[in-house]
Amino acid sequence: MVLWCVVLWNSLCLDRAGEQLAADGFPVTGDLLACLSPLQFDHINFLGRYVFFRPQEAGRRPLREPSTGEEDGGER
Repeated sequence: MVLWCVVLWNSLCLDRAGEQLAADGFPVTGDLLACLSPLQFDHINFLGRYVFFRPQEAGRRPLREPSTGEEDGGER
């Protein structure tokens, strides 16, 4: 059940990111969207435990700026 909640959350984040890219003038095409999957993320642990923290404020956090890959050790 938790896995499906994480997948839903990732889907909502991908949707928001696509909307933001389109609003910024990036050509978001159907072919590009077809390559996205809410399961292609390192942070989904299919067999382990999840720890959730209650946010300080209600609502969704803002999207992060695109990473250059340097802060987190490079490309994934």
